[in-house]
Amino acid sequence: MLYRKKDLPQEYEIVMCTITKIQYHSVFATIDEYDLKGMIHISEVAAGRIRNINEYVKEGKVVVCMVLRIDKERGHIDLSLRRVTDMQRKTKINEMKLEQIAEKIIEVVAHSTKRDVRQVYEHITTPVFKRYNYLHRFFEDIVAGSVDVKELNVPKEYEKILVETVKQRIKQPEVAIKGDLHIKTYESNGLELIKNLFKNVTEFGKKALDIKYAGAGIYKITIKQDDYKKAEAIVKEMLEIVKKSCKSTNTQFEFIRAETK
Repeated sequence: MLYRKKDLPQEYEIVMCTITKIQYHSVFATIDEYDLKGMIHISEVAAGRIRNINEYVKEGKVVVCMVLRIDKERGHIDLSLRRVTDMQRKTKINEMKLEQIAEKIIEVVAHSTKRDVRQVYEHITTPVFKRYNYLHRFFEDIVAGSVDVKELNVPKEYEKILVETVKQRIKQPEVAIKGDLHIKTYESNGLELIKNLFKNVTEFGKKALDIKYAGAGIYKITIKQDDYKKAEAIVKEMLEIVKKSCKSTNTQFEFIRAETK
């Protein structure tokens, strides 16, 4: 990866590392984002007693660590493997995967402009990193339309091809709200009433709404949008339409949201 941070990491920062050397009581690694070296004491490799350190780490393996201590005078950085939570590990790995995708976009821009990849990367990230910690976050804002490339002083020669490539290769994050809509009617023409109800709902929701009948008066509802507030607004409006349709007839309804994971 081209991505590198300057200076030193912060204590308790989560970093990507590559194991370079394994000794009896310690493990040495490069902190990839900083091009620095760090050490993991055997007590920080895993919880509990470790009889064979090689069962936990291998040379060349990429791992996620936490920075414990930094001795600036001696240039020592102590790391920990065991203190990193599963969530922190997954988040960091995902962050780096997204950054790799962003760097592939830089490669396309470099190829299109017939420039060296590292040169293009430096030209673009120098102004971008004054506002963003990661290149992919800048690209996500381009797709969302929440940032103007010109505002960040990205060189003009890259502006057009950069924006075009970003929009081609990065999809805007999607938010989904799911739930079960329970409908019970005592009207003799109940089936027709429910059909008309969902006709009104689908006409309103269009592509944002997906409705599937699950049986026993239960309908699986999925609302997808690129923004959580927009999705919530659709849920609110949908329930208002259902409420109005049910109010004029002897019909009851209940919307039960699915738990988010």
